Amino acid sequence: MDKNYISFTTVILKKVIHRKKPVLLFTFKYDDKIINLLRQNPFFKWSKTLKGWCCDYTDENLKIVKKDVVPFLRFTFDKESFNTQKLKYYKDRKLSDKNKVLISSYVKYLKGKRYSESTVKTYFGFLADFLDYIQPKTISSLTNRDVEKFLEDSFVPRNYSISSQRQLISAIKLFAIFYPECQIKGLELTRPKKSKKLPVVLSQQEIILLLQNTKNIKHRAIIGLLYSSGLRIGELLNLELKHIDIKRKQVYLYQAKGRKDRYTTLADSYIPLFMNYVNSYKPKKYFVEGKEFSKYTSSSIRAFLKRSANLAGISKHITPHTLRHSYATHLLEDGIDLRLIQELLGHARPETTMIYTHVSKKSLLGVRSPLDAAVNNFQKTNNDTTLKIT
Repeated sequence: MDKNYISFTTVILKKVIHRKKPVLLFTFKYDDKIINLLRQNPFFKWSKTLKGWCCDYTDENLKIVKKDVVPFLRFTFDKESFNTQKLKYYKDRKLSDKNKVLISSYVKYLKGKRYSESTVKTYFGFLADFLDYIQPKTISSLTNRDVEKFLEDSFVPRNYSISSQRQLISAIKLFAIFYPECQIKGLELTRPKKSKKLPVVLSQQEIILLLQNTKNIKHRAIIGLLYSSGLRIGELLNLELKHIDIKRKQVYLYQAKGRKDRYTTLADSYIPLFMNYVNSYKPKKYFVEGKEFSKYTSSSIRAFLKRSANLAGISKHITPHTLRHSYATHLLEDGIDLRLIQELLGHARPETTMIYTHVSKKSLLGVRSPLDAAVNNFQKTNNDTTLKIT
């Protein structure tokens, strides 16, 4: 970009919380030259969620922005977002010793109720943030309005999803039961309605492209198993080698979501890839392992899946769960009974599985548009086969 170029488009620079971390967000009307300037620095990236260009908020990045970007653009700093104390870094909590003990007791309470490790971790984080926010107010004086203010001042500005907000309300409702001395009325707290979004589904051709553009055998084996067996990412990370039955072409999922055991399918075409992977990497206990044979991480899977999708030229937003959605949809299109698909996926309710009927290509193509019926009826009534609506 020409360094003598001065943009007449105003760029607003904000400090926001994105994915539990502080980031610098650039907002401006579309301008090719501004975008090219940002692209010259590899740490700038486009965020679909924030709908703007951003980078991690660090002192070093802020210096680079002021040196290499600000002099060539018309910049406005959103001082309020930089000065606010409510948008704290997720782990930057200053809890009193008394509150730390209370939270530890709450965690033990959740474990005693046999909540999963993931749920306990999530509820712990949300409650710790809430108690950090309300300080120095005493716990016994907390009311529903304090929860509402936390949502308004801290939770919503962090761009948490509606599902996360529902989890927060659930965590506080349980806390109100655990600590009845507070004035929070759990029954009066309402969760926002779930967003009814249709799942993103890949075509079978896109699945093949994704596998072809994943060069690492280990990564390809992970993608293949997620799709071949319709696994959740947590189920894959906890899957032990002894639970993969090559002879019966089945995968045994021990104590999966909801503490339920189940069997699911293993594709014939996947077995050579599986054997190649096992012989090459020699995992000891788990199907996929990290350093020193520890459990693999979900962030690693998300990262290479995104790279493979870009190499395959797939523009859809793909996550590991997209492969599970694709597995279920393709089974439905192949005529597999919905009740059987429910069992393979491990859904507790048939209504959860029913969502795939809304994205199934077979079911959509089987619906005749009323416009076609209207044209055909007109042709029959008027003996006119030349009617066109172009």
